[in-house]
Amino acid sequence: VAVYRQLLSAYRQVGDYDVMLLGYPGQMDALLARWLAHRRGKPLVLDVFMSIYLIAEERGLVKRSPLSGRLLHGMESLACRLPDRLILDTAEYVAWFGRSYGLAAERFRLVPTGADDRIFRPVEPPARSDDRFRLLYYGTFIRNHGLDQIVRAAALLREQKDVVFELVGDGPEHPRVEALARELDADNVRFVGWVEKSELPSRAAAADVCLGAFGTTPQSIMTIQNKIYEGLAMRRPVLTGDSPTVRAALIHGRHAYLVPRDEPQALAEAVLALKRDPALRDRLAQEGYSLYQQRYTPTALGARMLAHLQEVVRP
Repeated sequence: VAVYRQLLSAYRQVGDYDVMLLGYPGQMDALLARWLAHRRGKPLVLDVFMSIYLIAEERGLVKRSPLSGRLLHGMESLACRLPDRLILDTAEYVAWFGRSYGLAAERFRLVPTGADDRIFRPVEPPARSDDRFRLLYYGTFIRNHGLDQIVRAAALLREQKDVVFELVGDGPEHPRVEALARELDADNVRFVGWVEKSELPSRAAAADVCLGAFGTTPQSIMTIQNKIYEGLAMRRPVLTGDSPTVRAALIHGRHAYLVPRDEPQALAEAVLALKRDPALRDRLAQEGYSLYQQRYTPTALGARMLAHLQEVVRP
């Protein structure tokens, strides 16, 4: 209540505007936003970003509390009917919202997530103290990202003493993933924990390959995770799980190296293929970075968002 009181107080200080843009997780605030925008005769746009209900379902919250799941589903369904326009990042995610809530595709516009080039940008690689082949993963330890597949691929490569997997981050799956690494005797996996976001570009520069996501959950398959765009933005070769969504944005062997999901053997073979071919790694880094500069910078995505917002502005 206190937060909403502060919000309403701040809103009263806002002058005239053309459109109200509600950011994630705006599903929680769509009813209030609709009322405020309606009072001023302004359109409302919701940047959905991701489904709150789907996240709860994938993390087991819906199964543990079906009533809470039904309430979340109903809340999100209503929230997505109130705005004049909805923003999502992929056509596959739009189709999921259509199946789940009966929303017409025409109500959506696409804006990829991209990467913030104020943070994620190329930096000079540090001097090497050894000739190990380093693969970097960073992010939250959740099913969505498929860390099991990374650890299982690492275990298949444990006899390759010069191949090292560095896993940066934490999350609910961390204890189980670390236990899996011990069980499989994957001593080529290094668990680092959280680091400052500003440190990630230097860690990426020290790695030979940046790893994306390999999960098989609907959320993972329907989206392109930030870490993939960030790898492109840092001009590093990216190795990630294949999907129609990813292929709609990236060409295998040109912008990124794609492998089947849930197939550790395929991931291990891809690691060796990239290790043997530095020219391929260089090409992926350069072509991926060029694509990022053309399509996925904040400037490029801001222009797309602006065009979508202008569609609903009333004279």
